[in-house]
Amino acid sequence: MAAIPPVIDLNCDLGEGFGAWTMGDDDALLDIVTSANVACGFHAGDPNIMRRVCRKAAGNGVAIGAHVGYRDLAGFGRRAMRVAPEDLINDVIYQIAALDGFARIAGSRVSYVKPHGALYNTVAVDGEQAAALVEAVHRYDPHLAVLGLPDSRVLQAAHTRGLTGVAEAFADRAYDQQGRLVPRDIPGSVLHDVDAVVARCTTMVLHGKVTSLLGTTVTLTPRSLCVHGDTPGAAEMAREVKRALLEAGVTLSPFVEAH
Repeated sequence: MAAIPPVIDLNCDLGEGFGAWTMGDDDALLDIVTSANVACGFHAGDPNIMRRVCRKAAGNGVAIGAHVGYRDLAGFGRRAMRVAPEDLINDVIYQIAALDGFARIAGSRVSYVKPHGALYNTVAVDGEQAAALVEAVHRYDPHLAVLGLPDSRVLQAAHTRGLTGVAEAFADRAYDQQGRLVPRDIPGSVLHDVDAVVARCTTMVLHGKVTSLLGTTVTLTPRSLCVHGDTPGAAEMAREVKRALLEAGVTLSPFVEAH
């Protein structure tokens, strides 16, 4: 019996400008990806950007996710913070609701939540912060999915709370031996060679494996693959990753229904 071709979602962090400041090529990436993690104003993004990205995503049939972060506009949400659980719950609800308003105006809605930056790394290992983020999602809409690292505390918390947890892998970020992301201040943590990224993405999707920064093999089973929108050349990288996956017989489809 022939093997069933794998199905993968291609997601990207988008809408990460602010006012006159722009980051990444949102329009180009929205022609490539199947899911858009849209900044909600705390680490980046503003009402004009959120409305524009949601309109384009909805028009392209791209699923919209709330890319929620710590209240850290100056640090782009990449600085670790200790936030009281109830404060984090309210901050996350606030961000989801803001983006969901613009998504609904565009004829779509927020379908999932993905934490950003320092919050993403924290909820991968911190049970209290993970539980707070999941509680916020559940209070807002228990039908929303949560996107995170495989076997992370946040996906465990999502499962416990009855939410759908979706595992993702990163096209352009290095992994350590435990399958966690290598901190950005370590050389080699962000990958820029398009050919190398394409090769490792194909291996991750087809074989469920990736080579860590130290050369060990890490097993992972992603349903979604992320290309960072702020990585230089992100659109070209995403386009080449998509091309290679399609040529390998992979089906590209959002992990949630795009409205």
